[in-house]
Amino acid sequence: MSKKDPNKKGFIAEFKQFITRGNVIDMAVGVIIGGAFTAIVTALTSGILQPIINFLIGLIMGDASLEAARTILGNPIYTVNDLGEKVVDWVKTNYIDWGTFISAIINFLLVAIILFLIVKTINAVHQKGIEAKEKIIKTVKKEEAEESKAE
Repeated sequence: MSKKDPNKKGFIAEFKQFITRGNVIDMAVGVIIGGAFTAIVTALTSGILQPIINFLIGLIMGDASLEAARTILGNPIYTVNDLGEKVVDWVKTNYIDWGTFISAIINFLLVAIILFLIVKTINAVHQKGIEAKEKIIKTVKKEEAEESKAE
């Protein structure tokens, strides 16, 4: 039989200590909020910006749009649709979808810009807090100096 080291914590106790640290909980909240935020940005991109970009590309290039921005790798695989027309079977065809890639770049840039603005705002508020604290400390020290002169 092996004796258990009294200084060694069990896995459950170690995990409990790890998970209850403040920074882990803060990180978890950040990840959850980040996921929700990403969903909002994706909806903005796919529901509002993507149609506007497609419209502008359509005006510039005719009927083309980001949805049609694909590069077929190899031979396309065709199927016949309900109208009897021969069309590319995009499920079976190997292709590069540039529209999805461009949409992901737009999503990334939006998230990066908004996170930059959030961090900038937090830093500005933090700086104002520091300045206010310093002002209060100066005022208190000035009042204390005046009180000690008066005595």
